Amino acid sequence: MSTLDHPSVAKVAAALSEADQGAAAQGIRLLPDDARTAELAAAALGIEVGAIANSLVFRATLPDGTDRALLALTSGAHRANTTTLAELAGAEKVGRADPEFVKAATGQTIGGVAPVGHPQRILTFVDTALAAHDVVWAAAGHPKSVYPTTFDGLLAATGGTAADVAAEPGQHR
Repeated sequence: MSTLDHPSVAKVAAALSEADQGAAAQGIRLLPDDARTAELAAAALGIEVGAIANSLVFRATLPDGTDRALLALTSGAHRANTTTLAELAGAEKVGRADPEFVKAATGQTIGGVAPVGHPQRILTFVDTALAAHDVVWAAAGHPKSVYPTTFDGLLAATGGTAADVAAEPGQHR
């Protein structure tokens, strides 16, 4: 089975098509090697790292004590600020999610988590820094697969909210 036949990649392609992102679905590309980091993906594609949309899954603890998944689509050029993400999500805290939590929330493994194709919609924030690029590349459900999209395409496909996810707390609005 090729990577493009992988069940997670097929779910991503179907989710993109359902979100009227057919060109993105048709643009899914197989890379020669795993690209589990923005740097590796950018190098494989021959683009700047800021044009990579990292899909970072966090565990958000809500005021009632329950945990929920939070997806931050960040520019590969910087890191998400978890305190800012907590403010944006109305959470008590936001922290790193372990591989089992990520898999349960997305159906995908760390290193290949796509913005879409999850068992259910995840609260998503899309980094405004991605708007500086005409084309951004996101993982397509497997560490060797990516697809081209845009900042607006990410917002539309995920139902996400635009945010400066790297901002200092209180400065993201």
